[in-house]
Amino acid sequence: MFSSTCRSRLLTSVALAVLALSAAGCASNREDVTGSIQASAQKSEADWRRDVEIWGARYRKNTSDPDAAIHYAQALRATGQRAQAVAVLEQAAIVNPKHTGVLGAYGRALADVGRYPQALDVFKSAHTPDQPDWRILSAQGAVLDQMGRHEEAQRYYASALRIVPDEPSILSNLGLSYALAKNLPKAEETLRRASMSRGAEPKVRQNLALVVGLQGRFPEAEDIARGDLSEEEALANVAYLRQMLVQKNDWKKLSSAQGPLKQAGRI
Repeated sequence: MFSSTCRSRLLTSVALAVLALSAAGCASNREDVTGSIQASAQKSEADWRRDVEIWGARYRKNTSDPDAAIHYAQALRATGQRAQAVAVLEQAAIVNPKHTGVLGAYGRALADVGRYPQALDVFKSAHTPDQPDWRILSAQGAVLDQMGRHEEAQRYYASALRIVPDEPSILSNLGLSYALAKNLPKAEETLRRASMSRGAEPKVRQNLALVVGLQGRFPEAEDIARGDLSEEEALANVAYLRQMLVQKNDWKKLSSAQGPLKQAGRI
């Protein structure tokens, strides 16, 4: 086990790592017409760069086309061109101020570059109280978590779960929110529930492995990680967590988008 000071510092670093890793992992996802992230077949870097060319050409031909703007921005984000993605979606939002898909994608792009208050403002317009979008509610929760407003974030996740009970992506984000609020037992309970849900992505189980490892139960964390990672990657994840608990002044490594914690992060 490790001290409460160590846990607090590590969880603060994980709060930064969560968004960075989520953004870095965009290449394995796609955005649907609501601007939400949905699981899809893994795309290579070459695939995404080809998408940049294809959707970029379509967007330049008609910058008022919301579908082109959404797909072009997603490809830009996947290839690390996040500021340009924001610019594309900002223009699209001006031209299509009531298009919920554009607004949802714009909010996510703003969150990618750390413009959290503005992202929240945009998300408020991306759905309505009488027709809430659970994906946007979950995204709002994720942004609030990045701002350190964990209790408020958890209320958004709860609202999303009332629409789609047991949705693993929401439960996974909720579990991470509990972890960031330093409630590791509740985080583990929620992530175990998420991992048993039908359609749970590998990232859900890696989040569970992360939270179990944060409690010092490294062999168990390694066993969970092995379910989706190679033996080498699972061992590397656990070894890195062990190192972080020993090297108390080395927490900032976890905030790197290229850090070694494979697949963990927001969904």
